Amino acid sequence: MPKKQSDDTKEKLRSRKESSPILPQDYLSTGSTLLNLACSGRIHGGIPKWHYVFFVGDSASGKSFLSMTCLAEAANNPEFDSYRFIGDDAENRRLMDIGKFFGKKVASRLEPPRIDHNGQAAYSSTIEEFYFHLDDALDNGPCIYILDSMDALDSMSASKKFKENKKAYRKQDDEEEGEEKLKGSYGDGKAKINSSELRRMIPRLKKSGSILIIINQTRDNIGAFTLEKKTRSGGNALRFYATLELWSSVVGKVHQTVKGKKRQIGITSKVQVKKNDLTGKDWAIELPIYWSYGIDDVGSCVDYLLEEKHWSKSGQTINALEFAFKGTTDKLIDMIEEKGMEKDLRLLVAK
Repeated sequence: MPKKQSDDTKEKLRSRKESSPILPQDYLSTGSTLLNLACSGRIHGGIPKWHYVFFVGDSASGKSFLSMTCLAEAANNPEFDSYRFIGDDAENRRLMDIGKFFGKKVASRLEPPRIDHNGQAAYSSTIEEFYFHLDDALDNGPCIYILDSMDALDSMSASKKFKENKKAYRKQDDEEEGEEKLKGSYGDGKAKINSSELRRMIPRLKKSGSILIIINQTRDNIGAFTLEKKTRSGGNALRFYATLELWSSVVGKVHQTVKGKKRQIGITSKVQVKKNDLTGKDWAIELPIYWSYGIDDVGSCVDYLLEEKHWSKSGQTINALEFAFKGTTDKLIDMIEEKGMEKDLRLLVAK
């Protein structure tokens, strides 16, 4: 390279502006103070605009609920008034009352990725279709796009192979001849497609200011020579391009005694941040999720302060010094909510 050209290149590199910092208003809250802090170190926001979040979890560990709670937070945040809410229900299992659990604003703004020629909601059934839908969504301005889930997607190549095998099976004269005609399985090709297409979508997210959340199911890591008991499908690109990678699991059940009988009313979900490009910290938090109304943010903050030994507890009595309070957990939570002291509680947890 000629010396002048080399010097010009160096000068351009020196003068290149650093990436703009993420401003406070560019964060979307997860609905949980603890999860926000674990993701971003901020009280009021955990997921930044123009980024992609990979959410992996065990069955019934709150993945879908937490993702939808993000939409509830966005619906009440003016910074996201111009955003479309796109729920790609690939599993076709979203049967809950959206308005009841996440608010009427979410119910009115939530839309499928596409409407078919019969006027019906159309969701992704193949990995290729998902990227087609996402590409269309990003063409039409900012959005929060939730895929639930990657596991539910087939691929065009796998579908074609299935049809070919089915045709060969139907034509068989006998069982042995049919087996010879059937083609072996070489996987569904999702990992390769994710590697090429997700790379293409990341700049599109930044350009439009959109947020992508991909949900994935854990699998038992049977027979693997590793300490990891859980794994997941979809390839390495799903992790590589993620700003945040979250893993959830059920670590307990929430009970309440009703008419003298102990009844389960929710779960305690552990959410571990396994990749964090925002702070570099891999934290794990626990959240009570109630079937009747969702995340108990105040309750989880109180539990955290007790677990960290900041507040003491003797029997059923909590000594919350900053709030000049002594009493049960339920009465402390009632007092905080009645007096509007949630902000003080969150600041204390952050400290």
